[in-house]
Amino acid sequence: MLVLAAAAVIGITFLGVIGLAGGYVYLAPSLPSIEEMRKFELQVPLRVYTRSGELIAQIGIERRIPITYEQIPDIVREAFLAAEDDRFFEHGGVDLAGIVRAVFVNLIEGEKSQGASTITQQVARTMFLTRDKTWRRKLAELFLTLRMEREFTKEQIFTLYLNVIFFGQRAYGVAAAAETYFGKPLDRLTVAEAAMLAGIPQAPSRYNPLVNPELVKARRAYVLERMRKLGFIDATVAQAAAAEPIEARAHAPLYEVEAPYVAEMARLEIRQRFGPEAESAGYKVFTTIDGRLQTAANRAVRLGLIEYDRRHGWRGPAARLDIDAGAAPEEIDDLLAEYPSVGNLVPAVVSSVSGKSVRVYVKSTGFAQIEWDGLSWARPALRNGALGPEPKSAGEIVSTGDVVYVVTDGQGAAQLAQIPEAQGALVALDPNDGAIAALVGGFDYFQNKFNRVTQARRQPGSAFKPFIYSAALEHGFTPASVILDAPIVQDDAGMEVAWRPENSSRTFYGPTRLREALVRSRNLVTIRLLRALGISNAIDYASRFGFKKSSLPANLTLALGTLQTTPLELAAAYSTFANGGFRIEPYFIDRIEDAEGNVVWRAEPRIACPECEQPLDISDMILTAGSADVLTIADTMRGGPGYLPAERLAPRVISPQNAWLMTDMMADVIRRGTGRRALALGRNDIAGKTGTSNDARDTWFNGYTPNLVATVWVGFDQERSLGEGEEGGRTALPLWVHFMREALKGVPQERPPMPPGLITLRISPDTGTLASAENPYAVLETFMVDNLPAGGQEGEVARPEEVSTSDSLF
Repeated sequence: MLVLAAAAVIGITFLGVIGLAGGYVYLAPSLPSIEEMRKFELQVPLRVYTRSGELIAQIGIERRIPITYEQIPDIVREAFLAAEDDRFFEHGGVDLAGIVRAVFVNLIEGEKSQGASTITQQVARTMFLTRDKTWRRKLAELFLTLRMEREFTKEQIFTLYLNVIFFGQRAYGVAAAAETYFGKPLDRLTVAEAAMLAGIPQAPSRYNPLVNPELVKARRAYVLERMRKLGFIDATVAQAAAAEPIEARAHAPLYEVEAPYVAEMARLEIRQRFGPEAESAGYKVFTTIDGRLQTAANRAVRLGLIEYDRRHGWRGPAARLDIDAGAAPEEIDDLLAEYPSVGNLVPAVVSSVSGKSVRVYVKSTGFAQIEWDGLSWARPALRNGALGPEPKSAGEIVSTGDVVYVVTDGQGAAQLAQIPEAQGALVALDPNDGAIAALVGGFDYFQNKFNRVTQARRQPGSAFKPFIYSAALEHGFTPASVILDAPIVQDDAGMEVAWRPENSSRTFYGPTRLREALVRSRNLVTIRLLRALGISNAIDYASRFGFKKSSLPANLTLALGTLQTTPLELAAAYSTFANGGFRIEPYFIDRIEDAEGNVVWRAEPRIACPECEQPLDISDMILTAGSADVLTIADTMRGGPGYLPAERLAPRVISPQNAWLMTDMMADVIRRGTGRRALALGRNDIAGKTGTSNDARDTWFNGYTPNLVATVWVGFDQERSLGEGEEGGRTALPLWVHFMREALKGVPQERPPMPPGLITLRISPDTGTLASAENPYAVLETFMVDNLPAGGQEGEVARPEEVSTSDSLF
């Protein structure tokens, strides 16, 4: 009998071996090769960073944060070993003892609390196979498991496991799961949190803590008990961790700098360059964004729009809720769940109202107090755009149960706010190469993804005037040229009524020097100036700054900025004045790296380089390789980062003298003109120009220093007036000041040096002609040396010889 039994065992074993061998021969061609296994690429989201490496966004269908074995905390490793495969570092891929134990435990407990698959088997199945319950798939899994154990180290397999396993909520890998459920990086997990995560992979939908917290608590207790039995933690730690409440909730991907509009720009750029699949190929986009300036820009836009919104009254609460007096915070949070935070505004519900203060419960934060200084602005907004009477008590503004939005300091104090109806945009760039340092396309990207910096084409109004004045300087006018500020009436057969443009003040000031006309933003002077230049000349000249000729209206309304342009185009155009006369192209990506960290693309912007215009000394000349030919200044330029080849040099489009004069005139816009609010910065190296389109539908401020240009736009997406008294200097400029106050903190003042070819003379402020030494009212003005003002008798008006000066024009 024993011989027969032994023979039977040997025969069955032999048949089993033959069967496995046959199965391997049959399945081997369909199994991934060693090379394919090593080249397996995780679905890694696109990551977008600031120039200095701060994370802006992770973009992809799967949330995944790849980690190395060294980045796995001990408590996380131990939790997963306890939950899934405590003999992982001992067995050869298939754990027969573990299978027997799992079957025994599951029979005793009456449910499947322990799995029989090893970690290696789970990796093989997840990466290369399906979950079909067929013998073919199970055999393939066995062969792949043994192959992986032979070709990879245990550490590599374990790391793969923690990177590929699914945790629900689109989270793949333990690092993404830690971020998704707890909003923290992997190395900050507690024992209880690590145990909870370790319990999820067995059944991600069943053990989802957002759906089944009680089941998750029981599963976590099991994992903690296994950790105790294996000696990873002691009984005290296990008991304390098991007693902790389940505090998991959905968290958006972590980021270090908030720049969602930039992240979307990067995503579109990656798709265009590398195809749709690139979004999950692990690319890293390092942008030109400066994290500090981006944070300042976010705050500036939100603060400025809230300030504007307050001026136009309180539109009432967002909704009303019926809340029991003794409701727990969790219950209130559930009721507020449908009201998302917008920008820096957080939803809250009014819990009580007293004389001049309000107590609110702020979503996910707790209770806060709103004192009268945070309420008193809320005059009711009337239908005709007017404001109702000033409130005398908090009860006139809100009632118990009202859902409102607040700005909170997180320390128990808040201010009443409301989601602004108007929108804004801000873009800041380096005028020397066009690198975008900060970009905000609206109040809140997640409320409205329309990027107003790059997509909103609006009328710049008076913000376009500097390009007309620059053209005038090019055609022989000077800052002292005098033009009549008086009514203009133009009849046009195609118009029902005659065109009668006015100044915003509806007042006319008579003969006016160009400098004063720009400082005061005089419409009639600019129209006459454009007529004198000739519209075609002005269009040709404006195109030097990057404006498309097709976008420039071929009529006198061009003087009032009736073209359609974006904030980014306008900021780039102003950069020409800031950098001394060069046209730069804005860019926002510094470099792109693939999943292995190889640089696959790097920006090579054209650089504004005045030094490069200087001829090289003979000692600086370079010989071409293999020949005695000398490279000329057209081939090699000096300045900037080493030697600049010609293709890296930004083209000069206006003279340095013209750029300096325009900057000097726009500095006066700040000192004593429509941009006076910028004096709050206490600097003398700022220049800029306000802009307000017809009926105050668009308001602008474009301002700059030699190394930073910033453009701000405020308006409604569905075009309508911003209201009585709203204009660039009141509506857009405060946002610019908020931003620049932070952007220029610690930056020394730097005024551009006067280039050769300019001279400063005394002139009469009334006539613009050279003033006599006896004139006590003379002022200083700067001129190009080849275009000086008229001399002789005071009162003689200087006019350019190149342009017609008929009385009808001036």
